[in-house]
Order: sequence, then C-alpha cells, then structure tokens
Amino acid sequence: MELAPIPSNEAERLRSLFTLGLLNTKPEPRFDRITKVATKIFHVPISTLTLVDAKREWFKSCQGLSATEGDRAISFCGHALLADKIFVIPDTTKDKRFADNPMVVGAPFIRFYAGVPIMNADGQRVGVFCVKDTKPREFSEVDVEILIGLASWAELEINTRNLSIALEARKTAEGELRERVEELSHLNTIMVGRELKMAELKEEIEKLKEELRRLRAEAAGGA
Repeated sequence: MELAPIPSNEAERLRSLFTLGLLNTKPEPRFDRITKVATKIFHVPISTLTLVDAKREWFKSCQGLSATEGDRAISFCGHALLADKIFVIPDTTKDKRFADNPMVVGAPFIRFYAGVPIMNADGQRVGVFCVKDTKPREFSEVDVEILIGLASWAELEINTRNLSIALEARKTAEGELRERVEELSHLNTIMVGRELKMAELKEEIEKLKEELRRLRAEAAGGA
C-alpha cells in the first residue's frame, strides 16, 4: 500500500485550509446538495466533499458513509489532493497502491474512486470532491467533465460561504439596528410629547402664581 503523499507547501496549505473556518462544522444544505446530486448522476453509493488537514480527511459533506472522517495517510483523497486535474482508479484491486488498502480489503470495500482537488481562493489545495463505488467501473470523458463541474460548484460554495455568512450577519445587524432606531424614534416621540406637556404645565403654574400674587396684592390693599 502506498501512503498519501505530503505536498512540499504543506504548511502554507494548512494555513489556507484553517482560514476557511470549515473544519468540524455542522452539515450544510449548500454542500449536501452537491454530494446528493453526484450520487444520482453517477449512480454510486458514496460521494464526499473532503477537507484534508494534517492527519485527517474530514467530510464536510458525505453521502453513503457513517464515518465523518478518516486517516489521511491511507485515504484516496490524500492522493487526489495532489492531482493535476482528476484522480481516477477504475479498479482498486488491480492498483498496487490500493489493493491492500484497509478500505478496499475491508468495509466499505471501495472498488472505484474518482476525485477532483478543491482550491481555496488563494490557489491552495484544501480538499477533494469525490465519488466512490463498491464495484469497478470505467469513467468516460463525459464523466470526467461532469465531476469536474460538480467540484467547481463545491469550490464556489466553499469560497463564497464566509461572504454569505458575513452578508447574513450584516443583514441581521441592520435589522437589529433598524428596530433600535424605531424604538428610539418612539421614545423620542413620547419625550417630545412629554416636554410639550411639561411646558404647558409650567405655563399653567406661572398663571396660577400670577393669580395668587394678584389676589395677595388685592388682599393687602383692602386691609
């Protein structure tokens, strides 16, 4: 068995991966939608959007596997990460790099694999979009084109996710600010009304004081 290679720029690659803030996050429909489409298009039981960190392959989205991560060293995605365009293994049992791989000789008994590297916006390879089958199969040029297209979709979702979250946070903040402004406007209306009433009350008090002074003056004159 051949272990997954480590790229020469591993430190920079990992820094780029960590800036995404995706590792160990909950499943998201935007990613699950793509892996579900892949299983239906290719009629395969397994599809994953995999992020590759220092020791693990971690599945941001996964169809057909109960596990959420695996050992990078023996992973198929660890090899696909360094592929120029796409990494395809038509029959794992006939490939000396994988014939005795634990995932081939044991569950989930992978026989076919195809994966496309996923890039961060800075060009670093952060993961792989792949499909797997439990039986050998050929992968046509059309299949390659489709899988690359799905990987590009996943790549776009990854690189726009934080922007979407930031926009949503801004929308929420603007909503809260708008509510606060409305509250302050309402309070201002009340205070303005209260100030007007206070002015009227002061005016009435002054009138009463003036009337009291007049009455006192009249009383003093009469005495």
